[in-house]
Amino acid sequence: MAKRQEDTPPAGSPAWMSTFSDLMNLLLCFFVMLFAMSTLEESKLHELVAAMNNTVSIFDGGANAIGDGMMISNGVSQLNELDEYINSTGKTATSENEGEDMQDYDASPEAVRELLEKIEEAQLQANEELSENMAEALQESSISDQVDVSFTAQYVQLTMNGALLFDSGSAELKAEAEQILQKVGDILQYYGTGTIEIEGHTDNVPISSSQYPSNEELSSARALSVFYYLTDQTLLDPQNLRHAGMGERVPIADNSTAEGRSRNRRVEIRIYNSAR
Repeated sequence: MAKRQEDTPPAGSPAWMSTFSDLMNLLLCFFVMLFAMSTLEESKLHELVAAMNNTVSIFDGGANAIGDGMMISNGVSQLNELDEYINSTGKTATSENEGEDMQDYDASPEAVRELLEKIEEAQLQANEELSENMAEALQESSISDQVDVSFTAQYVQLTMNGALLFDSGSAELKAEAEQILQKVGDILQYYGTGTIEIEGHTDNVPISSSQYPSNEELSSARALSVFYYLTDQTLLDPQNLRHAGMGERVPIADNSTAEGRSRNRRVEIRIYNSAR
C-alpha cells in the first residue's frame, strides 16, 4: 500500500500576516487623514493676508477700492468681486513681495479674529451705503414713508407695516399693497444681488380661525403671499428668495400697547450681503 503523502505547509508568509498588514495600512491612512485635516495651512493664510494688505483698503496701505480706484455702484459690488479679485491679484502681490519673509504675518487665532473683524467692518460699511441707495430709491418711488430701511453687517432690511399690506386676520394682499410691492420689487431687482429673505411677524394677540389656527400659520401665510407676488410680478430669481413665518416670537415693540402691537405686525424683507 502506498503511504499517504503528508500535507506540506504553503510557501511564504502565513495568511494572517497579510490580513494584519492590510489592517496596519488602513490605520496608517486613517491617522494621516486626521493629521492633514487638523493642520492649519499657514502659507495660504499668509498669501491671503499679503494679497488683501496690498489691494483692499481694509488693511493698512491698501487701495481705496478694488482695482485702480474702481467705484462701487450698489454698495456690495466691491465685496461681491472680492474672491475673484484676490485670486487674480494674489500672485502679483506675492511676486512683488517675493523677498519679504512671510513669517512676518501672524496666523494666530487673534490675528485671524482681527482679520474677520475687519472684513465684517467692511461689510457693515458696504451695507450702510447700500441702505442709503435703497432709501433714495424709495424716496424717488414715493414710498419712503411706508417702507423703513435699516442695516447690519449681514443684510439690509426693508420693513412694512402689516396693516399696510393685509386686513386684520387675513393673508390676502390689499390692492394698494400690490402697488407698493411692485415698486419694492423693482428696487430689489436692481439692488438684491444676494439672498432675499421674507419674514412675516404678528403681535401676541391669539388668533384662532378655521384658516389660521395660530399666529404662526398667519405669519407664514403672509410671508408666502409676499413671496408669491415677487416671484410672479418681478424678474427676481425664486432660488434666491426665502420665506418664513416668525409669529409673535420676535417683537420689536411692547405688546402691551396698541402702538407696540401695530409695530409688531409687520413684514420684513432682508437683502443679505452676497459676500458673507
